[in-house]
Amino acid sequence: MAVSLLLVAAGGGLGGMLRVAVGNAVSRRLGVAFPWGTLAVNLSGSLMIGLLAGLLGPPLPGEVGSAWSLLAIGLLGGYTTVSTFSLQTLTLWQEGRPRMALANVLATLVPGLCAVAAGAWLAGGLT
Repeated sequence: MAVSLLLVAAGGGLGGMLRVAVGNAVSRRLGVAFPWGTLAVNLSGSLMIGLLAGLLGPPLPGEVGSAWSLLAIGLLGGYTTVSTFSLQTLTLWQEGRPRMALANVLATLVPGLCAVAAGAWLAGGLT
């Protein structure tokens, strides 16, 4: 159990730093009128967790291995961000931009599910 916690902590730290780097780079390039950085992070993270699940198989409850702890829970858990997505959507709404808020929800959830499926499909093609 202690090893799993350390793996999650190590992966989470790296994932958080990667999220900031990628999010900021995308935001600098595309601007901040829409949360492009968070969208890029969440969609790329969805693709990566689909790949990981396709390669390692999704874990069974109570049977999370070291690779899953480090990469999925830690790295990708620290990398992707539902809380920032939620806050940015709420902010768009409160700023009187309900269409942008809805666009953020749709641009995150629908392509996110497609990215997970694509990742799993790609992993199936690799194994």
